[in-house]
Amino acid sequence: MKSSDFFGKLTSKYIWLNLAAMAAVLVVLAVGVKFGIDIYTHHGEAIPIPDIRRKSFADAKHILANAGLLIEVTDTGYVRTLPVDCILEQSPQPGDRVKSGHVIYVIVNSGNTPTITMPDIIDNSSMREAMAKLRAMGFKVGPAQFIVGEKEWVYGATVNGRHVVAGDKIPVDAVVVLQVGNGSRSASDSSIDYVEPVYNNSQGDTQGEGEVDEFDVVSPAELPQRSDN
Repeated sequence: MKSSDFFGKLTSKYIWLNLAAMAAVLVVLAVGVKFGIDIYTHHGEAIPIPDIRRKSFADAKHILANAGLLIEVTDTGYVRTLPVDCILEQSPQPGDRVKSGHVIYVIVNSGNTPTITMPDIIDNSSMREAMAKLRAMGFKVGPAQFIVGEKEWVYGATVNGRHVVAGDKIPVDAVVVLQVGNGSRSASDSSIDYVEPVYNNSQGDTQGEGEVDEFDVVSPAELPQRSDN
């Protein structure tokens, strides 16, 4: 093939038309892919998130479904004044804009009162140490009850008038009352005063072990003589 023939074919309008058609197809494909991806991923679509806090889980699910959103429970909390299954928190926050099909994560109110394990603070802590530890763990601590003992030493604890010990499960909304020494006895005071019990002889059945009944001694001459008839 002569060079003149090659350049003649290269400059032929049919070749340029084919190249133009191929370029047009590539452009159409590129535009189609872009719009297809945008449609599939909801590009540019922004749905404002409704405020579903303090609503029941069923109502919240219905509201989000109408907005094209999903709901998922991630945790539970406890607020005594709110009903069971009430939405306590949501993420993302109300008013944020998300795409359709986005999942809204929520925390719902539990029907069971959560409990905290009572720590070992009895007879090994001062009042200040015990109160700090209890509050750090989430306990509610009421005014201390002062009893006879070393000043500010913790001798016991009560909840609703019931004595509690380490390991007991305490409701989070219960108030712990510490029984604390009032300072009437020092740490070095180891003396204990014992009081002997007093028995009342009139009761008849309170004689202790080792007691001996007292009897009058009567001589044989004082015994009454039996008469033979």
